[in-house]
Amino acid sequence: MNEMTGGDGTFYELVAIMEKLRSPGGCPWDSEQSWKTLRPYLVEEAYELIDAIDGEDVRGVLEECGDVLLQVVFIAQIAKEKGLFTIEDVARHIGEKLVRRHPHVFGELTVEDSAEVSRNWESIKASERRASKRNASVLAGIPQGLPAALRAFQIQERAAKVGFDWPEGDPEPVLEKVREEAEELLAAFRNGKTGEIEEELGDLLFAVVNFGRHLGFNAEMVLQKANDKFVRRFMRMEQAVAQEGGSWKNYSLEDLESLWQRAKQHVG
Repeated sequence: MNEMTGGDGTFYELVAIMEKLRSPGGCPWDSEQSWKTLRPYLVEEAYELIDAIDGEDVRGVLEECGDVLLQVVFIAQIAKEKGLFTIEDVARHIGEKLVRRHPHVFGELTVEDSAEVSRNWESIKASERRASKRNASVLAGIPQGLPAALRAFQIQERAAKVGFDWPEGDPEPVLEKVREEAEELLAAFRNGKTGEIEEELGDLLFAVVNFGRHLGFNAEMVLQKANDKFVRRFMRMEQAVAQEGGSWKNYSLEDLESLWQRAKQHVG
């Protein structure tokens, strides 16, 4: 397969292409890569796929799925060269995991709803961690490298699955916790102690994520929407400044606020 110059575009042709790129006489750049050097590309491609999904760009989703898959194939090829594992091992491992964690589909277990499926999934994961002598904590396996708001959301979700959470259906106590953390941040600010301010700011953000979760919102996605809205409105301000032939330094804060309010009227 290594000498293929064309084919039917199957998965294994992709694997063969990557093997050739990494082989002697292949691509110098591809040959120099390692797991660590591929990390930023893996993250970048995942976010580009998310952007395509959010934009409902079907063609984009197709292309970005391929880019994400390429990173997996790339990593597996490096592992194969080191004698660690192959892409077949990757597929086999995830297949076995899916079967093991869906006893209601591939076994005799009966479940009532998706909530019970989720509880069973977490229970099976915990059993797997204990069996492999890895950290059996409910919170184990949540990547530290996740965006902070997303990691907070997942931590809270995991804790909730074992009952450590406010009752469902009443977000008011969670909002009260947000108010409490805001008051503690204000007190720390007035005390002027940087360490306390940082800690209380973190507690407030964590509480806000939790409040959003109880309303059914993922704070990471909510914040991204807010970011996008700000960008749209700020770019509208930039257009206004350019049309007026001015310079940012010639605008007072009051002038900029006026431009901002005008931008809000025209841009959602």
